[in-house]
Amino acid sequence: MKTSERFEHILAWFDANMPVAESELNYTNPYELLVAVMLSAQCTDKRVNMVTPALFAAYPSPQDLANATSDEVFEYVKSVSYPRSKAEHLVQMAQRLVEAYNGVVPDNIDDLQTLQGVGRKTANVVCAVIWNQPTMAVDTHIYRVSERLGLTTNSKNPLQTEKQLVKYIPSDVIPKAHHWLLLHGRYVCQARKPQCNTCGLREFCRYFEKNERK
Repeated sequence: MKTSERFEHILAWFDANMPVAESELNYTNPYELLVAVMLSAQCTDKRVNMVTPALFAAYPSPQDLANATSDEVFEYVKSVSYPRSKAEHLVQMAQRLVEAYNGVVPDNIDDLQTLQGVGRKTANVVCAVIWNQPTMAVDTHIYRVSERLGLTTNSKNPLQTEKQLVKYIPSDVIPKAHHWLLLHGRYVCQARKPQCNTCGLREFCRYFEKNERK
């Protein structure tokens, strides 16, 4: 099967079977999503959603967070992974956001990445989710699923995966495709044991062709 055909079949399947695909992080505005995505690095969305209500109540705006100390923020985020560094990054991010952007979350990848603790993946998520821009954030789930399905080949890092994916996915579909692949990896194509027997993408999947059909 040609790569273009594989993409076509897989995207069509997702469109038919997962018409609603959204972030599982809880937020009400760009600032809250940015904070939540920063906290979600190497941490589950479920855990982040347990932490953010109290955090957002204490620091409802970038200015409030910028005025806090990392030790104060740590008390709210101490149950997530790497809480010390994340608390420091959150405060520094908010300070930069207030100083350089008047507390308004930038709507482009380059400016977002000038914020402390904000890498390409986080910037891509914010741009795709908030502004529906054609930015493909690649996390561990998407990296794994893309290789297994055969959407990418011999990708060495997330940026290579991102470039291979956006080459074949229509720009207007990219924001939703990010969630399709992420959720598929989270609940079906899991790292330790992919649920191939119940996966609707079996007939288009390179991993299934090579392993499960033997």
